[in-house]
Amino acid sequence: MKKLLIFDLDGTLLNTIADLAQSTNHALEKNGFPPHETDEYRFFVGNGINKLFERALPQEARTEENIGLIRKDFLAFYDRHNTDYSRPYPGIPQLLRTLQGKGFRLAVASNKYQAATGKLIRHFFPDIRFVAVFGQRENVPTKPDPQVVHEIITLAGTAKTDVLYVGDSGVDMQTALNAGVDAAGVTWGFRPRTELEAFHPRCIVDHPEEILPLALEG
Repeated sequence: MKKLLIFDLDGTLLNTIADLAQSTNHALEKNGFPPHETDEYRFFVGNGINKLFERALPQEARTEENIGLIRKDFLAFYDRHNTDYSRPYPGIPQLLRTLQGKGFRLAVASNKYQAATGKLIRHFFPDIRFVAVFGQRENVPTKPDPQVVHEIITLAGTAKTDVLYVGDSGVDMQTALNAGVDAAGVTWGFRPRTELEAFHPRCIVDHPEEILPLALEG
């Protein structure tokens, strides 16, 4: 049996794509750049917000100055609007409550900036006691660097063999590989199954209720 389950946030626990798209488009248009369709953002996110802005900007405009301008206007807007459309995926709140009730330890490892990561978790999962809720923090490398996973494992006092990392993207699967822990890819998020398959995770699941048996079998 696994003792610790580490979850990605965007595309795994929460469908946040509409709020991310709305906020980035707001910042783009405010600075004279064209917006994108919401669905396009599924392939822009996953590596932190600066990379999101770089991908959303026109190729010829991807300068540090422009990324900084978009970041400033995005943060001001997203901090007020990051729960407008975002919601837990169906079955996720029940899964987390069930896991918690059975004694599993739970944590979050996200590339979303820390303030928003904490806010969203508190807002949508107030009854879940997470060992750690880590987003993108200053001087800590983003996933797929394994540092965040190692930090959580240390806090939980858990062996790597007792960890299951759950995420929806190749970044997540690579993070688990780099950290030396088992991974479960989920297909309800932002990236296609083929992206997950390329990393040969322990398993790929289509529904949240499939996570519990994986945790129980270890």
